[in-house]
Amino acid sequence: MFLIDKPFVSDFLIDTIRNNNYKIIATKAAKELIKDDSLAWIEEQEAISLLKKDLQITIYSNSENALAWIAQNFGESELSDQLKILKNKVAFRELIKELFPGFYFKQVHIDEIQMLSDNEIRFPFVIKPAIGFFSIGVYIVENENDWIKAKSELQPEKLTSIFPKNVLNTNNFIIEEFIRGEEYAIDYYYDNNGNAILLNVLHHIFSSGKDTSDRVYSTSKEIIVKYKVELESFLSTIGKKLNLKNFPAHAEVRIDENGKILPIEINPLRFGGFCTTADLLGVTLGFNEYKCFYENKKPDWDIIFKGKENKVFSVIILDNNSGIIPSDILTFNYSELAKDFENPILIRKLDINKYPVFGFVFTETSSTNKKELNDILISNLRKYIVSKE
Repeated sequence: MFLIDKPFVSDFLIDTIRNNNYKIIATKAAKELIKDDSLAWIEEQEAISLLKKDLQITIYSNSENALAWIAQNFGESELSDQLKILKNKVAFRELIKELFPGFYFKQVHIDEIQMLSDNEIRFPFVIKPAIGFFSIGVYIVENENDWIKAKSELQPEKLTSIFPKNVLNTNNFIIEEFIRGEEYAIDYYYDNNGNAILLNVLHHIFSSGKDTSDRVYSTSKEIIVKYKVELESFLSTIGKKLNLKNFPAHAEVRIDENGKILPIEINPLRFGGFCTTADLLGVTLGFNEYKCFYENKKPDWDIIFKGKENKVFSVIILDNNSGIIPSDILTFNYSELAKDFENPILIRKLDINKYPVFGFVFTETSSTNKKELNDILISNLRKYIVSKE
């Protein structure tokens, strides 16, 4: 069943629920987001009763905001314990530390950051909220100069967001060693035997070694097939530490030049946030990740990418890195944005005054055409912004 919560749910996901008559829990947040009485709504108490009676029932949530609903109604349960560990980056590192002996990490309170001495940290490192989302408050620190700059930004008044504390809590941070290599985001699920089943693998492209933004994620048949076996084995090993079964997830990992995989985090009960990575292959190729998970199936990549083997499919996150505050923005020129892409399948528009992004672009690109992705990766988006007089 689907547990829908704020801040956003896509039309693609709503259509998936409607067209397949999937059960959706009638929480207040879900009913506010989706004004459609034709869906297979199930009242909260009935859903709670069913979930407690049958542990095999699958749950998918579009948003980590919904984790509070689970904590409230299943506070003393294996599921609740699994979510607490996966959502807290320190607890996650503690869980898997025997798999990665020698990996350096430590927890610090935000009030301690300014007072940390050099002998308490090891360069290079990454610092980020222990409970985080959307790369908010994430900094790569190579040296003392980077550390000075990061500390100037790691102030309580600069770390406000629209997300509740169970999704983003900037009271506690984790400092951990910087993992070298290319970063990948994986949508997948654990089947009823605890085996990881990949639904997508996306290369998270950065503009520089110190970039922590979420601008460009790209996938292709080549990327998925190249890493499928190793990633499924790797994620299955971690899942068994928590007895994860019938469980959707979104992992972020780095893979070094020797093919070694190191985890960054595993996000529970969802795929990519804001219905991004989960919608990508559905919007562009017709492969529905939600349906595949719900029906406990394995993707056939030869069929999914048939005729599109040499194409790259990307989701572009239009975060506001322009330096222009939302209240000074009159409009965003999406039609001009579309002209800069070879084949923009869908541009999903959002209100920058309500959300932390202008929207998302779902694109199809020839494998030989990397320029448009590199251009949007380094763009400050000012060319598309119309400011107020």
